[in-house]
Amino acid sequence: MAKRDYYEVLGVARDASEDDLKKAYRKLAMKWHPDRNQGNAEAEGKFKELNEAYDTLKDAEKRAAYDRFGHAAFEAGGGGPGGFGGGAGPFGAGGFEDIFEEMFGRFGGGRGGGARANAGRGADLGQEVQITLEEAFAGVKKTVRVPSSVACEACSGSGAEGGSANVQTCGTCRGAGKVRAQQGFFLIERTCPTCSGTGRTIKNPCKICHGAGRVQRDRTLNVSIPAGVEDGTRIRLSGEGEAGLRGAPAGDLYVDVGIAPHPIFQREGPNIMVRVPIRMAQAALGASVEVPSIEGGRSAVKIPPGTQTGDSFRLRGKGFSVLRSAARGDMYVQVAVETPQNLTTRQRELLEEFEAESAKEDKSSPESEGFFAKVRDFWKS
Repeated sequence: MAKRDYYEVLGVARDASEDDLKKAYRKLAMKWHPDRNQGNAEAEGKFKELNEAYDTLKDAEKRAAYDRFGHAAFEAGGGGPGGFGGGAGPFGAGGFEDIFEEMFGRFGGGRGGGARANAGRGADLGQEVQITLEEAFAGVKKTVRVPSSVACEACSGSGAEGGSANVQTCGTCRGAGKVRAQQGFFLIERTCPTCSGTGRTIKNPCKICHGAGRVQRDRTLNVSIPAGVEDGTRIRLSGEGEAGLRGAPAGDLYVDVGIAPHPIFQREGPNIMVRVPIRMAQAALGASVEVPSIEGGRSAVKIPPGTQTGDSFRLRGKGFSVLRSAARGDMYVQVAVETPQNLTTRQRELLEEFEAESAKEDKSSPESEGFFAKVRDFWKS
């Protein structure tokens, strides 16, 4: 049976605008949809005819060809229904899908070239780099070796013998990279099995890469690690991952930065902590001690008389560098009073004299005296 005129199917004039086409289609699609006419063969036929007509007329190029040649424009496999762009079923391109897109939005973003652009995209790769705290403070360049796939030089990444001139548009998906199949109310979309989603096929595959457009090869990259980076920071190098299939975009390389523990410093955000042990006499009498700084210099810290374990002193601007900033944190020097060990005979004598003197009327250890005073009161109660 001869096909009806597409404009007649939609009930619009030949000069109908895009909006007129869409409105007419939606009205008739709701009327003849199979889910509303279950078991009605006539409705199913009208719905397929409707989708076929709308799919052609909504596309400017297809509409121009139809206006000039009629149905003959799509005979012999030329861009008509049945392929990726065809109006096969209730969710054919631009069919019922348009209704749901406007009502609920389209999951995953817009349609079109995005999927094709990412088809065959190379895999993302990961590498770990270990640096010292000093390198994290100042910034450093590290060389990493990446086992990966790179574009085949023999075919310039096209996968075809002789280069891209021998690459053809895939006949199965017509270059879309995806095919659709209707299952009841739903349309299932999957990667084209013929071209693996690239939208292109090769007549004579490259003898070096066997049509893949890429070969296995280790690469060496220089990675710039900025000053102030923190442990666990991930740096993304766009396009430095695995090469794409047959000229598709390469993946990305992710470099995870690990900072080795430091024997002296502990980092807390932009600040640095350093624990400094001092002798008992230094804590009691006061002293001046030198402490190292992260950039390699020295700083003098004045210890006042009567300093206790856990007391800390701040050195402003001596801390860690702040990422992407000229600012710096502070350094905190925490004191630990060390009890003498391995005493000489003379040291023991002096300490025994000191203890005997302190026992008479000790005002030099107020915390100790206060605690034991509370203990005596507790025993008396």
